[in-house]
Amino acid sequence: MLRIDWPWFIPVALVLAITVAALVVLGWRRRLRRLTTFGAENLLYRLVPEIVWRGPAGRAWRLAGAAIFALIALAGPRWGEEQTLVRGEGLDIVLALDASLSMLATDERPNRLERMKQEVRRFRAQATGDRIALLAFAGRSYILTPLTVDDGALELFLDNLDPSIVGQAGSSLARTISQGVDLLEATQGGGDRAVILMSDGEAFEPESDIANAARRSGEAGIPIIAVGFGTTKGSTIPIREDDRVVPKRDEAGQIVITRYNPLTLRAAADESHGTFIDAGESDKATRIRQALRALKATGRTMQSGREYTRRFQLFLIPAFVLLLFDTWWSDRSGRRPAAAAAVVALMLLQGCVWRNEPEAVAARAFRSKNFGAAIALYRPAAASPRADARSLYNFGTALVAADSDRAAAEPLERAVHPQPDELRFRALFNYGLARLKRGLNGAQGADSTRGDLDGALDAYKRALLMRSGHLDAKWNYELALQKQKEDGGGGGGGGRASSSSSQLPDDTQSDRPSGGLGQRQAEQLLNSAARDERGVQGKKQRQTRPPPRGGRDW
Repeated sequence: MLRIDWPWFIPVALVLAITVAALVVLGWRRRLRRLTTFGAENLLYRLVPEIVWRGPAGRAWRLAGAAIFALIALAGPRWGEEQTLVRGEGLDIVLALDASLSMLATDERPNRLERMKQEVRRFRAQATGDRIALLAFAGRSYILTPLTVDDGALELFLDNLDPSIVGQAGSSLARTISQGVDLLEATQGGGDRAVILMSDGEAFEPESDIANAARRSGEAGIPIIAVGFGTTKGSTIPIREDDRVVPKRDEAGQIVITRYNPLTLRAAADESHGTFIDAGESDKATRIRQALRALKATGRTMQSGREYTRRFQLFLIPAFVLLLFDTWWSDRSGRRPAAAAAVVALMLLQGCVWRNEPEAVAARAFRSKNFGAAIALYRPAAASPRADARSLYNFGTALVAADSDRAAAEPLERAVHPQPDELRFRALFNYGLARLKRGLNGAQGADSTRGDLDGALDAYKRALLMRSGHLDAKWNYELALQKQKEDGGGGGGGGRASSSSSQLPDDTQSDRPSGGLGQRQAEQLLNSAARDERGVQGKKQRQTRPPPRGGRDW
């Protein structure tokens, strides 16, 4: 799609081109009239150089064309999208959001859950440099997104957050705090970390469990910022039964009244040396940002959105060429302008060669399996505030090849958004490979392993939607899915991830299962992924376990 920053320059360009052409013709005619005052035309033809008598049509077209191209370039033409990156500082934050049934209570308008989402969006608007992970919890907690700066992914999961996303009813603050701490401890970064716990504080588990989890968080240097929602007076919980909305009832048939419990949230914040923000605060997002100001941020490059690519260079170049050719054609000998043009061309060529030399040396080091040298050569371009997707992809791929999977995840994640599709597919494949290798290793704990496998499955699903016939992507997706099911059932892992697409110059296939999935089977696998996840959650819900204290499921 074409976009022009200042479209009124286009008619100005046409008017200017006509004006320039008219001035060239008028100037040529005036010069002829002056010459004819000195003598007869046949005599002047022999005395005056031929270039003086040359017609003005050629020069008028050249100068008019140069004027049009120059003003079109000045108008700011854009087409094709690109990812914009900015350099900033931020923290690593886990947003633990209460998705239990009690958050549907209407003592906050429209309800506690929607009020919490509003505060999250306001906080994210102020936290442009932070990496944020989303956890949803009720009777247990789930990692919705890993630490990321991708606002699109965060907004997608936030929009869909409701009690149905966490299959197990109840409220478990202790498990949520522990999973958030595990997730932050598994990441590398120079900045500080924090858990923002948003809940109504109504939990049906021993207070000692919550205190122990919060104490462990404080010992790890991860403060908890506990944010309350609801009122102490409480409210009923509207739920849908068939086509009716009725208040929720407990096992005895009594209408449930859910109440905000500030004591639980305050105790969790105090045990972790964090901050408690009461439900009565009117501007919770600002209070959260104030509580985070004491923490040390780390520098990072982040995406600030997508915008159309500036294409003014494509119009400046022909304008420059036309002016250069006109100067050469109008000169008597043409030697000086031609020499100048040659010098300019050589300088541009030399600049292109020098600019591409580090990338070429890094590519040679990668192909020769000298991954340490390749990482060192790719790092400066990837660390630049204007790093493009190719630089991020090259750097992340070199890290994957050197088995630095944890460090590779972030640059590869940032490289999966832009075009062209070839680079997007490779970045998705290698990002999934980095997460899959960590998930197969399983050395970071069950929660981190599950998060890595979820990230790998998501990456390979998106890659297979682009190329459903890619055998290595099918193999790795199937391997991640098998490992996830085995871990859910208490089994061990198996198999080896295919990494052929991580090679920059080559896309050959290797390490795939014999008789791999066909294209139709791959599509069926993708379509059933959501059903498989719901089945796993349903199986876990059906497992025998003690119910929450008092049989409460909200």
